[in-house]
Amino acid sequence: MKKKILFIYNPRAGKSQIKAHLSDILDVFVKAGHEVTVYPTQGVHDAVLAAARKARRYDWVVCSGGDGTLDEVVTGIMQSSKVIPVGYIPAGSTNDFANSLGIPKNMVQAAEAIVNGELFCCDIGSFNDDTFVYIAAFGLFTDVSYETKQEYKNVLGHMAYLLEGMKRLPAVRSFRARVTAGDVDIEDDFIFGMITNSMSVGGFKRITGKNVELNDGLFEVTLIKRPNNAIELNQILADLVNANFNTNQMYCFKTASLRVESQEEIPWTLDGEFGGRHQDVEIVNKKEALQIWIPRG
Repeated sequence: MKKKILFIYNPRAGKSQIKAHLSDILDVFVKAGHEVTVYPTQGVHDAVLAAARKARRYDWVVCSGGDGTLDEVVTGIMQSSKVIPVGYIPAGSTNDFANSLGIPKNMVQAAEAIVNGELFCCDIGSFNDDTFVYIAAFGLFTDVSYETKQEYKNVLGHMAYLLEGMKRLPAVRSFRARVTAGDVDIEDDFIFGMITNSMSVGGFKRITGKNVELNDGLFEVTLIKRPNNAIELNQILADLVNANFNTNQMYCFKTASLRVESQEEIPWTLDGEFGGRHQDVEIVNKKEALQIWIPRG
């Protein structure tokens, strides 16, 4: 059946690789009998506005870019009066969420997975009045993604985040916060916290926890306490990489919602993009709220 598709893409994502594949991607949609309207984003948050204003006139929205572009498109759709299925053609530096869903890295194959695939109803999160797709985080390394220049991301990929983050280790800061979630009530000094619905973060697999399901209505939460010295900090990083969560330095649990209250404003990142500074945050899992195309299994 013929569908009207709004195709939103970030022309700068991932070494601007969309430019070499745009014609082939559009050809996939047209050959499948669909009508496509193309919209290249013009800057930060432009995809939010485009999706919010235009989505209701289409049957599907397809986006191409990094996870930040997907975040903006999903946020815009949730703000619109018509929630419609989303297709994702990854073109960023990490693409954690696409990897979790098994979406091909090859852009043309990802387009084919949209027209020949199946819809998966996936959890997303609300963050006060905002929306995130797979991660809300604060603390160590979380400002690296949005403070690393796009050209560095394009050239270095994951190493750009790590190199930028390593420069900050001597000045690791902590945030005093209270975290409540059902029976969980924790108050401590944290250097890092992440609320996730993904198999990987920053390209690293297994650091989000075990038995992760993307449609179970639950987030995986990891909170890391402030280390007393550099040796403890290095051990924390090693534990994360090796998926060792049973330590005295971390709190790890699953929850459908939580609240984070802090003594000072904490800068947050949502899907790798700056999410503002907040003292009081309410995070709620929106079970199966996102319909997204994945390869037919």
